[in-house]
Amino acid sequence: MSDALQQLLDTLTLEKIDENIYRGQTPQSTFKRVFGGQVFAQAMRAAQNTVPDDRMVHSQHAYFLRPGDPFVPIVFQVDGIRDGGSFTTRRVVASQRGKAIFNTELSFQVREQGLSHQVAMPDCMGPEGLGDDNERWRKMIEARSDKTASTAASRRQTLRPIEIRSVDPVDYTNPINRKPEQQVWIKARGSIADMAEGDDQPLHHAILAYASDFNLMGTSMLPHAISFMNPKLQPASLDHCIWFHDSFRADEWLLYVMDSPRSSHARGLSRGTFFTQDGRLVASTIQEGLIRMHD
Repeated sequence: MSDALQQLLDTLTLEKIDENIYRGQTPQSTFKRVFGGQVFAQAMRAAQNTVPDDRMVHSQHAYFLRPGDPFVPIVFQVDGIRDGGSFTTRRVVASQRGKAIFNTELSFQVREQGLSHQVAMPDCMGPEGLGDDNERWRKMIEARSDKTASTAASRRQTLRPIEIRSVDPVDYTNPINRKPEQQVWIKARGSIADMAEGDDQPLHHAILAYASDFNLMGTSMLPHAISFMNPKLQPASLDHCIWFHDSFRADEWLLYVMDSPRSSHARGLSRGTFFTQDGRLVASTIQEGLIRMHD
């Protein structure tokens, strides 16, 4: 599975075409639109390229404006909003065919000491011994030959650079009403140090930003017994935010704890926190997604 991780690393390596302007590509896939986590992470990489090395991203807030075409390059325009004594702000607009498909603002901070506290990591089963969600999904698709399987296949990428292991797996074929809560272990499939030219914290930030889009929207559908295999569902990320609290490695297991406090008006709000295996809370996410059901 190192081919999948190498493809992700290549996708996160942008081409500089002018000052503060970068171009990114989308890998070939059965996915019929650009994966939201991809453009989110690519925009972060574009902004990181314009910021001094002593400043790390601590938050990113983004809106998805139009579906991205996976066959068209994405142009990222970085606007250097502010460079202060401690904080740096960047705005990035991603466009295709001259139209914005995504915009985001990121804040970077120099490292400094301060007050610190965190909530405790939930007590749950570790990743060892849990099944691979991607393999479980593949077997479900192969076992079906109807429109449901076709729809599900079109909503998942062909290569899986992120390994995902659910503590309590969702049965996407026969979903049942359950609490809007999930716990999954995630990590990159392979050693980033062995495959990346620069194994630094900014790269791990971008990879986690990419991975944070997995499973999050689905959490808001759990109480309604709806899954991504339902052809009547029209899902789409509307906005996405991430905050980084501490250092980590994206190729080591992280527990992604998710919940959804509310869904209404065809939108679902989901929240997530990432813990290292030793219990450190290193990142948090919030996303609102479109979960529109058609007749």
